Amino acid sequence: MTLKEVEDAAENEKEAIGEKPESEEAEIVKEAEEVKLPAREKVEEEEIVEERFYTIPLGKAWVAPRNKRAPRAIRIIRDFIRRHMKLEAGKGEEDEEAEQKKIIISNEVNEKIWSRGIEKPPRKIRVRAVKDKDGNVTVYLAEGD
Repeated sequence: MTLKEVEDAAENEKEAIGEKPESEEAEIVKEAEEVKLPAREKVEEEEIVEERFYTIPLGKAWVAPRNKRAPRAIRIIRDFIRRHMKLEAGKGEEDEEAEQKKIIISNEVNEKIWSRGIEKPPRKIRVRAVKDKDGNVTVYLAEGD
């Protein structure tokens, strides 16, 4: 039995079971890959109200004990974005939880902060802050960083 005969037999079995032959599956997968968009393009499809680029100084994170510097750097980023993107300052526990839902820090930014571990976050970071129509602000790493 040749290789061609084996492949034909496998396709016939799949058709009998109700599965699609590999060539059709490959076409469907290719079409699905073309439809998928990167995360950044999905954000741009939503209505962007405001987009700003910031260089956030993180030097104050280095005042904290060594094993608390990266978490403090993340808090500094949240506070900076809240202040500069003009989000309401939450008072009380309920408002604080709702406020934290409004600022979304992307994985790229988080990985950049934690890239050298908990003890050595960067001294500054360049980010892109995008506010959508709902008032949510998403923080991305700036292009080229």
